[in-house]
Amino acid sequence: MKQIWLVLLVLLLAGCGIEPSGPAAGGEAPTGVAPGATLYFVDAQHHLQPQLRSTGHLGTIAEATSLLLTGPGGSELRTEIASTTVTTVGVDTEPGVIKLLVPLTIHDFTPLGIDQLVCTALGVHVQSGGPRATKAQVRFTLPTPESDRLRTCPLIT
Repeated sequence: MKQIWLVLLVLLLAGCGIEPSGPAAGGEAPTGVAPGATLYFVDAQHHLQPQLRSTGHLGTIAEATSLLLTGPGGSELRTEIASTTVTTVGVDTEPGVIKLLVPLTIHDFTPLGIDQLVCTALGVHVQSGGPRATKAQVRFTLPTPESDRLRTCPLIT
């Protein structure tokens, strides 16, 4: 019996061999929980402004970009994208690139309008847990060299 107590005493004194340490880094905060999608529109000073569109959930990139094409609603913000009755945006994701197929030509967008689309898509992507380094490629209905360009959002770093 003495030997058992001696072995137990040695084990207790030795511990489990793991030394105490400080808290471990947990990475970035959780993402994906949202009352809706953040869409980007333009204010009177020609700056992009986020507008939360309440949908009850974050949704997908396709859903958010389709909502963007419906316009800013009754707010003081405006859009730099021509109005259209077709609001479906095709989305194809590859590692590092989101390809957006829009139902408009490049002539239906100002440069700020393209930023609206790119920021909306990348915003949903990042909020869903995707990497911030991802770029967007906007494919227009008529061929243009602009469709090959990889874009970032000036507001998402």
